[in-house]
Amino acid sequence: MSSQSKSSTRHQIHVDLVPIVTAESQWPLTLPLAATSFPSRSGIHQGRVMALEFELKLPEKPSDGAPLIVLLHGRGSDRFDLLGLRRGLPSDAIIVTPQAPFPAGPWGYGPGYAWYQFLGEDRPDPATFGEAQERLGDFLAGIAVDLPVTPGSLTLGGFSQGGTMSLGYALMHPDSVPNVLNFSGFLPSHPRVEATARTVQGTRFFWGHGLQDPAIPFALAERGRAVLRNAGADLEARDYPIGHWIDPSELAAAADWLAAPEKGQE
Repeated sequence: MSSQSKSSTRHQIHVDLVPIVTAESQWPLTLPLAATSFPSRSGIHQGRVMALEFELKLPEKPSDGAPLIVLLHGRGSDRFDLLGLRRGLPSDAIIVTPQAPFPAGPWGYGPGYAWYQFLGEDRPDPATFGEAQERLGDFLAGIAVDLPVTPGSLTLGGFSQGGTMSLGYALMHPDSVPNVLNFSGFLPSHPRVEATARTVQGTRFFWGHGLQDPAIPFALAERGRAVLRNAGADLEARDYPIGHWIDPSELAAAADWLAAPEKGQE
């Protein structure tokens, strides 16, 4: 049974060396060791439907045109969970981590938050998924006012539910997201999500997945990737001999991919 089904099991990520326990799982999350500190602050962005709380990590010397990376946490977690990825991503990037709008507890997902109710396989609940997408859209449309500089290109990504949300948002809003980072999510089956030549145009996709993922089986990654490829997507697919977490080499590959020129601009 998928751990995104209605149970108290939560999702885990691993990044590097220092083990801690997160809200997503009783397993340890590992954060990278680094001496560099980055300015940060918390905030609330008032969207059309409701507020989304978020965390903000700035480079030491933020400047106009800095890449903006928005990272969405997994089910049962919160806005703090993916902050540990910061030091593995480009140092000049602005990192924003919004918090999902729905309490996870009523759905049996633990004490944190969720982006949608999971129905099984690759099916999010249409209503809660659609509402979360609307709130995410409001957030992305207004987040620039909370930044001290004018951001550059947008990367939208996340882990598990956050990766699924990122894929869905990019396909629902063609040409709005230059880069998508999907760590262990799936391509959602939803009435408003279609992978076509039109909807994948202008977006690069990075999809990392564990071959032994018990929560979102690798078969779903193969299925979703095939759909994107058939639509002509610019897709970078990476597989790892892991379960449901982010491997350090996976994060490094994603950072290298972000730094690489787009096809046709090499």
